[in-house]
Amino acid sequence: MSERWAIILHGGARKIEPEDAQDNRRGCMAALEIGHGLLSAGGEAIDAVEAVVRQLEADVTFNAGYGAVLNAEGVAQLDAAIMTGADLAVGAVAALEGVRHPVSVARRMLAETDGLLVAGGARAFAARHGLLDNETGGEPRALSRASGDTVGCVVLDRSGHMAVGLSTGGLSGKSPGRVGDTPLPGCGFYVDDQVGGVALSGDGEAITRTLLAARVMAALECGTPQNAAARAMAHLDRVGGEAGVIALDPRGWMGWAHTSPHFAMGLASHQLSPRVALHQSELKDLLHA
Repeated sequence: MSERWAIILHGGARKIEPEDAQDNRRGCMAALEIGHGLLSAGGEAIDAVEAVVRQLEADVTFNAGYGAVLNAEGVAQLDAAIMTGADLAVGAVAALEGVRHPVSVARRMLAETDGLLVAGGARAFAARHGLLDNETGGEPRALSRASGDTVGCVVLDRSGHMAVGLSTGGLSGKSPGRVGDTPLPGCGFYVDDQVGGVALSGDGEAITRTLLAARVMAALECGTPQNAAARAMAHLDRVGGEAGVIALDPRGWMGWAHTSPHFAMGLASHQLSPRVALHQSELKDLLHA
């Protein structure tokens, strides 16, 4: 087992008001410390990703899980995904109701033939596995001031395996049943032990139309995560919209970029103590060009 491990996470690409800045930093650090503890102790990538995203889902600062925004009918419909880089297994749910931790439902699906379940099918699957939220009467409480973003995490463990996880409540006031990029591999996320991993946040339709995660993965084949992230963001110019991206490769090198005013994020590795930021410029000393 190698000593090398790394984690990079985000709490969403959006404008963060000054009064919310400290909560975003605190929330990212709390999740980061969980991942740091698991990975430094030799924990598996999949366990670290789920634990980190669950922490972000439990924090009302972020538009995911317990803090998810409501759709036009006043209902929280949640999207989440998880993927493992060793076998390229994907588990994802969309328009899921009545669950506080949709990322755990997505993880449970990794062993299933179906890679993506939506709406009633996703809820029935969660119910069969005892994952419905009975504490809130079936509905996550919507308290987040974030109006439309995603939380995500990419990790590399000491065995050289990678995983990615994401979760979101989608857009505030969205049409019932609307699904963005978050549960779609190649759009909002992807990971491959041989290449690296990526997680996105931002305008879901723009990210989906430009296949941003796939573009990052293609760029990782021949470049650094930072170059891959920057090149992917350039494709948004064609369709408009804002986004943020985090990327990680098998060496433990990281990259990040965003066109949104802010991008709450955190990172750590076997060589780097946990750090959080609300703008990419705060971490420019860490970039591998």
